[in-house]
Amino acid sequence: MTSPAYDLDSVRAQIPILGSLIPMNNCSQAPQCSVTRAAADAYLASWNEAGMDWDSWMAETDAARAEFAALINADPNDVSVATSVSQATASVATGLDYTGTRHRVVASGGEFPTVGHVWLAQERMGAEVDWVPVRDGCIELEDYEAAIDEQTAIVSACQGYYQTGFKQDIGAIAELAHAKGALLYVDAYQTLGTEPFDAPKCGADFVASGNLKFLMGIPGIAFVWVRPGLADQLKPTITGWFGRANPYSFEADRLDWGEGARRLDTGTPPIMEAYVARAGMAWLREIGMDHIGAWNRALGRRAAEGAAERGLEVLGSAEAARRAPTTAIACEDSHTVEAKMRARGIIASARGPAIRIAPHFYNTMDDVDVALDALAAVMAK
Repeated sequence: MTSPAYDLDSVRAQIPILGSLIPMNNCSQAPQCSVTRAAADAYLASWNEAGMDWDSWMAETDAARAEFAALINADPNDVSVATSVSQATASVATGLDYTGTRHRVVASGGEFPTVGHVWLAQERMGAEVDWVPVRDGCIELEDYEAAIDEQTAIVSACQGYYQTGFKQDIGAIAELAHAKGALLYVDAYQTLGTEPFDAPKCGADFVASGNLKFLMGIPGIAFVWVRPGLADQLKPTITGWFGRANPYSFEADRLDWGEGARRLDTGTPPIMEAYVARAGMAWLREIGMDHIGAWNRALGRRAAEGAAERGLEVLGSAEAARRAPTTAIACEDSHTVEAKMRARGIIASARGPAIRIAPHFYNTMDDVDVALDALAAVMAK
């Protein structure tokens, strides 16, 4: 595959930074584009001109909720709006009961620290947290099978391992969890926006993601999808006035719950971030997730194969089906290498003992080759 099924030049024209730099850090932060800049400007104009435009701001927040739902083929009523995946995870985690027979949390060693920390914080509530190991940059199904038992309340699995780009089989993990009566929580932050994703069909019970990576947004907003009918069983201690049945009843002495996943909403929503999030996700859907997925797979193959051809050590799985578009390359001093890459006009992403090359739908094959040539030259010195 040498080109995507959409007008790549037209897409690239919407991303100003491409005039001076090659972003290869989508696993960390997406670049600004014209539609997200226009959305941010729309909020600032509303704030400036109306002073307070609460009805419009709430409508925009719900529009972002609906856009996320459309992206994952879900109902907006099954989606909660959060300020981060940390908060989304905490809302779910504190909503569970760990005092009975099912008190174990089985989490993958590939969880981003914020997710792992939230589960560990539940130990004071009776939870026992056990870890599925990372082996050579991968997380294997047999280790989940060995860890999950009838005392497991929930399994926590990232779809994409942030350090190596390893992609987990969510459907297979869901089968293992559900066979033992456990729930499955999925952090899809490192993969959502790279290819089509169907939350109701994936097998998970919860799917969370922030917006600043492959969804083309900014920090400060996240979403969590809850399988229909499951939200009513949760009683989160991370809560706020927007998690109420009627946020505007202003009854401080009464704790009720919103309908569906809205019970996981907390305080005043991230309004400006919602403007930007909606615009970025809408742009992805307009281009077409099938087309984006096909091009991202081609870019990912080019990056992994090209890195190996240049003598660079690629971390994680060698199988294309078990890799997200992110290619992680072993690197002892990754932050120094990241800085040297930027000096050469490439934005890469350092993470621990790896430098990550993470193209997205707007990148070209030449972008990947230029980035790898620069990386090989920097690491050879």
